[in-house]
Amino acid sequence: MQSSPLALAGRQEARFRAALRLHDATPERPGLWIGLVALAFTAAQLVLVVPGLGLGWDETVYLSQVGPDATTAYFSAPRARGVSFLVAPVAALTSSVLAVRVYLAVLSGAALFLALWVWRGLLPAPVLALAGGLFSSLWITLFYGPQIMPNLWVAFAALATVGCFLRAARDGRHRDPWAFAGVGFGIACVALLRPGDAAWLGLPLVAAALYVRAWRRPLLLAVLALGALLGAAPWLVEAQLHYGGVLTRLERAGEIQGGLGWSLAFDDQAKALVGRSLCRPCTIGWEHPVTAVWWLLLPLPVIAGVIAAVRVRRLAPVLMATLAGLSLSVPYLLLIDYAAPRFLLPAYALLALPVALCLYRLFRARTPWRPAIVLVVVLGLVGHVAVQAAVLRDAVRRSGAAAGAVADVADELNRLGVRPPCVVSGHDAVRVAYRAGCDSRQVGGHDGSITARGLVEVADRRPVAVLVAGDERPPAYARDWPEHALPDWSSSRNYRAYLAP
Repeated sequence: MQSSPLALAGRQEARFRAALRLHDATPERPGLWIGLVALAFTAAQLVLVVPGLGLGWDETVYLSQVGPDATTAYFSAPRARGVSFLVAPVAALTSSVLAVRVYLAVLSGAALFLALWVWRGLLPAPVLALAGGLFSSLWITLFYGPQIMPNLWVAFAALATVGCFLRAARDGRHRDPWAFAGVGFGIACVALLRPGDAAWLGLPLVAAALYVRAWRRPLLLAVLALGALLGAAPWLVEAQLHYGGVLTRLERAGEIQGGLGWSLAFDDQAKALVGRSLCRPCTIGWEHPVTAVWWLLLPLPVIAGVIAAVRVRRLAPVLMATLAGLSLSVPYLLLIDYAAPRFLLPAYALLALPVALCLYRLFRARTPWRPAIVLVVVLGLVGHVAVQAAVLRDAVRRSGAAAGAVADVADELNRLGVRPPCVVSGHDAVRVAYRAGCDSRQVGGHDGSITARGLVEVADRRPVAVLVAGDERPPAYARDWPEHALPDWSSSRNYRAYLAP
């Protein structure tokens, strides 16, 4: 007899369905609970993040693909075009970054609502609302809510996909076509945004569908495979047309990411929670350990939530959320040697469910110690939210300051005669070029898109600026070009431009 957790989930299917029907009959009003959390999430972004947020380097690349006045930045091998498609409806109409920010803030609130709504009936409404509150209160979630970045949208799509998978798996006669459609659409969205994440999401879902006898639905497996393939199709087609094939693009993507192999990044991720958007190489000290307390404690409520799920006969949804979350974290904790907090957003979205169930059970515990337990938990949550708010404030401030510095540099280049049509190369050329209305071209590195000779030839037809920071020397082809001082960018001093004569 099988005795694994997934097998146990399968044997409990009849009782799970009965409990589900009973739960659906109770007036919990999940829409109200989840809706309030989603509204608060959007409001917090509009108030705390949108007004001071600058346009990041990756964001500039994605936005430049669809903007009406944009000069298209080089699109490197690891990137996928899903998030560019997401902002296209607004970006095609206006060049206002603020408009795109507001659009994404509202859309992310709606996405949070829909992703949690899929789970109605699978878990109590207060648990779903608490999970949404825990996830949306993280500084990472709020910071990336209005940003043109794919990871948060992968999180929403992954959360919805797992919920639809559970609904479809229990549907023995295919009476819920929306659940099957949700599985296919959800994993297609993940693949469109980040094809690699779709593979790691699909792994535990396919394994569960094959291992648990009650969930063995050929249609479900077909929908998963077809959805992933359709979502990844643009990336695959582009690989054939512009990167020399799928294998070549994968190889180049691995090189840009530093190579994929066994490399523990737990400490890097913990240190990056201080508010760093990217920690590469992550050689910094652990500046403020309090920012990572929640992260270090996370395994405890996750495990407790799974145990609680067994007791309340909700093992199937909680265990699948946990397994999917852990699977999505594997490449970013075990296979790369750097950290970006946003990489783990899909894992956090799914792991918020067992954590929320754990806290919900603590709040409802029938014990003389209940008041003390509730007080400790509430105080811990208040402290956690306070720390997240402080980190968020600093991250937004740094982003705004960086955007101001980029604007100053771009304005100075325009004043020096570098105006459209023009080309900018060198240090942080992507953001400066976008702001100045120029093309960004690099002669090497991850974004290498032109040769030195080609750039010199371009300089015969249009203004070209090569940006150099600090003690770096200009490239050989630009050493005889006139040098001009630029406003300091970030921590760089002696920031200067070499303009083609």
